[in-house]
Amino acid sequence: MNGLHLIADLHGCQCPLPLLHDAAGLAEFCVGACKRHGLTVVGQLFHPFIDANGQPAGVTGTVVLAESHLAIHTWPEISGVTLDVYVCNFSADNSTLAHALFDEVIDQFAPTQKNTQRVLRGQLR
Repeated sequence: MNGLHLIADLHGCQCPLPLLHDAAGLAEFCVGACKRHGLTVVGQLFHPFIDANGQPAGVTGTVVLAESHLAIHTWPEISGVTLDVYVCNFSADNSTLAHALFDEVIDQFAPTQKNTQRVLRGQLR
């Protein structure tokens, strides 16, 4: 247990629009970011949503890490993103890696507003 959970709600994202609705492109970016920050990717699933008119309507995705996960959900129609980065710190402290990954993903979306939280999880007493 003993982990760190970083959570962000991003508003007014000024990134290129495809990053908000292209599941393959978002997966490539997220997996690459995890690897760039020294985390171990063991799986991924990114699902695109299509609106009633057949237009892209966002993506939900996750990168499963040996250290835990990155989860992301996009809403292109409101330029919004929710992001979770969770790492286990049981056998090694992955907090620095998690913060670096979290910051890179947030920077990539270029939000005009963000709300972030840092939650320590599973602390043994």
